[in-house]
Amino acid sequence: MSRHKKLLASFLVYFMKNVLHFKGFLGSVFYNPEDECFHGALEGIDDLISFEGRSVSELKKAFQEAVDDYLELCRTAGKKPQKSYMGSFNIRITPDLHKKAVRKSISEGISLNSLVRRALEKEVG
Repeated sequence: MSRHKKLLASFLVYFMKNVLHFKGFLGSVFYNPEDECFHGALEGIDDLISFEGRSVSELKKAFQEAVDDYLELCRTAGKKPQKSYMGSFNIRITPDLHKKAVRKSISEGISLNSLVRRALEKEVG
């Protein structure tokens, strides 16, 4: 593997751990080595809006344009752009972790739901 390709590969590993941010929206980022193209999608919305670019700067520009276009589309359609969340979701964990969580919630005198909420608040704020 050439020095240039090694540098690009290490950059991509770093870059793919991140998401793009613009006007309160998040964009996922992926790289397709066959097409030598970055692509992504707006996250946290009910619609499918994608963007792509052959360079990081092209990708960022396409992402920002996708956000602006989506906001305009929502404005003209009279709809809320952000996905609404119900406040409940299912998680899949091992039976052993489930047992530990139940036992901890009982020992603390709180519900399992309260224990999980507290853990999430600690982790994500």
